Amino acid sequence: MYGSLPSFVLGFHGCDKDVALKILNGKQTLNPSTNSWDWLGEGMYFWEHDAFMALSYAQDVATDAQFAKGKIKTPFVIGAIIDLKSCWNLPTSGGVKLLKKGYKGLKKTTQLAGLEMPKNKNYAARFLDRAVIEYIHGINEENNFNKFDTVRGAFEEGDPVYDGTTITQKNHIQICVRNPKCIRGYFLPQPIEKYNPHL
Repeated sequence: MYGSLPSFVLGFHGCDKDVALKILNGKQTLNPSTNSWDWLGEGMYFWEHDAFMALSYAQDVATDAQFAKGKIKTPFVIGAIIDLKSCWNLPTSGGVKLLKKGYKGLKKTTQLAGLEMPKNKNYAARFLDRAVIEYIHGINEENNFNKFDTVRGAFEEGDPVYDGTTITQKNHIQICVRNPKCIRGYFLPQPIEKYNPHL
């Protein structure tokens, strides 16, 4: 599997305005998400090249249409320049092969411990996916294998765009940044009035 993606990508993160302004001014860093339902595991989450999805998420959290641990009073979007470095790129054959291997390993470990496997509840509660991904990260760390700096996944969400298609309304690519050094800088997405009308 080609584990290194030698390119920078733009990622977008939806959060509260006060938090965003502190991050943009260098007074705060973005905290990694550690929720048990985060489908790509622990890290900082970004929508790849899609500021609108970041804004939509922030608006949903602000109106309680979507649950999140952090509160959002004023929806805001920040952009990030991300160096993917050593990336577990799930939408590739090698990425899928490793995911399958992780599932088998987690299942065996769980059975030997007499425990039940975690289960995904819906598209927003991905307990199983997170457990499989974190299992692989744990194996890499225990064996001094190369660690993944980022995890990149394609995600289907929402209703079909039209009858007969599997393409959904909210298809997107998410990036989970585990290594903070992958974030080379933050910026305000343009046009400002479109993505940050509360500025």
